[in-house]
Amino acid sequence: MSDNNTQKGHTLIEWRPDDQEFWETKGKAIASRNLWISIPALLLAFSVWLVWSVVVARLPAIGFDYTTDQLFLLAALPGLSGATLRIFYSFMVPIFGGRLWTTLTTASLLLPALGIGYAVQDPTTPYSIFLLLALLCGFGGGNFASSMANIAFFYPKKEKGNALALNAGLGNLGVSVMQFVVPLVITAGVFGAIGGAPQILEDGSQLWIQNAGFIWVPFLIIATLAAWFGMNDIADAKASFKEQSIIFSRAHNWIMCILYTGTFGSFIGYSAGFPLLMKTQFPEVNALTFAFLGPLVGALSRAGTGWVSDKYGGGRVTFWTFLFMAVAVGGVLFFLSIKTEPGAFWGFFACFMALFFLTGVGNASTFQMIPTIMRQQVGLLMPELDAAAHLRQSERESAAIIAFTSAIAAYGAFFIPKAYGTSIAYTGGPDAALWAFGIFYVICLVITWFFYTRKGASVPC
Repeated sequence: MSDNNTQKGHTLIEWRPDDQEFWETKGKAIASRNLWISIPALLLAFSVWLVWSVVVARLPAIGFDYTTDQLFLLAALPGLSGATLRIFYSFMVPIFGGRLWTTLTTASLLLPALGIGYAVQDPTTPYSIFLLLALLCGFGGGNFASSMANIAFFYPKKEKGNALALNAGLGNLGVSVMQFVVPLVITAGVFGAIGGAPQILEDGSQLWIQNAGFIWVPFLIIATLAAWFGMNDIADAKASFKEQSIIFSRAHNWIMCILYTGTFGSFIGYSAGFPLLMKTQFPEVNALTFAFLGPLVGALSRAGTGWVSDKYGGGRVTFWTFLFMAVAVGGVLFFLSIKTEPGAFWGFFACFMALFFLTGVGNASTFQMIPTIMRQQVGLLMPELDAAAHLRQSERESAAIIAFTSAIAAYGAFFIPKAYGTSIAYTGGPDAALWAFGIFYVICLVITWFFYTRKGASVPC
């Protein structure tokens, strides 16, 4: 049912979440419904985006003879395409509306899901087809930018950090869900004759690798229908690309791109490369048994710590996060240096769990910072705006920056696995890549301190 004064079809004509009375009587219920449809759609997007990381780890076992560097490239490519798509997706919600765009992007995930299911069943499938499928998996990565921009419009400032943390954190959970579910479903013919014949391994056991793609199809159809029939567009959120492109002139847009690359870029890059890294460095360990735990820890820490930044300040939380991330990378390097010693794997694994946890905390804190920064900046840069126009402008810019920073940071899903592969190819191990990551975290820590947390910082937050 809709009120003609406030809603026309699925479009919200009147939307004032910072008005307490409006929020309590109408806004909260509508925002919650959109959030809880957005979350499973985003979870599925992450599942499809990163499913390739598990499929790639099993390709040699089913007869595809690729080098380690070729395998790391396949694991990295969804990150490259996903990040690039995010740049475009960043601006789509104000142009097309959140409801239509979420519906279209969720439906698009059927292409890689079905494609994987068919390609892995044919042992003559060329490497070029796998490269194409890896790029198509990037559709799932693109969805995050538009999903976060959309949800940002629905919530008031006091609840925005937590809402974004829930959407992103539980959406990120798709990586862990995928890394837990796929190793189970590929061991059984869950789709019967429809799903195709199994692949026979050297030891005589059977795998149905195609299920890694097919398992998501029914859920994607349900999520697509839920988005179309259950979500809303916000009339005030409509804006052309030209109106949104003002963020490219905002210095803090680019600064936050660096910081969010340090947090989310690390989360998604480590998620993409973790199974193969464990398999190459500790071949005696069944990596897929443990791979899902890292993304699980990172996703839950993001979903559960948004309130910390709302309470103590996103800048302060981000500063300490980067400090501890640099320490954790040092721990990973130490245990790799003694990887033949008893217990080295568990030390390595524990340090990576700490890294995943910290990326989740940092993901939530950096996104909490953006609306706070832009409310200050818009007031300084556009003093002629009245209170309502100032709020509308800062919300629009915040949503665009949240989406755009997520696009830039998503390149971590390409660069981290590729850095591992390149480091192993040229030096025999991943240490050089890990040293580069640790140095980058120290740079991010200094940037956070200088602009946002030191005494006299230009934009305290």
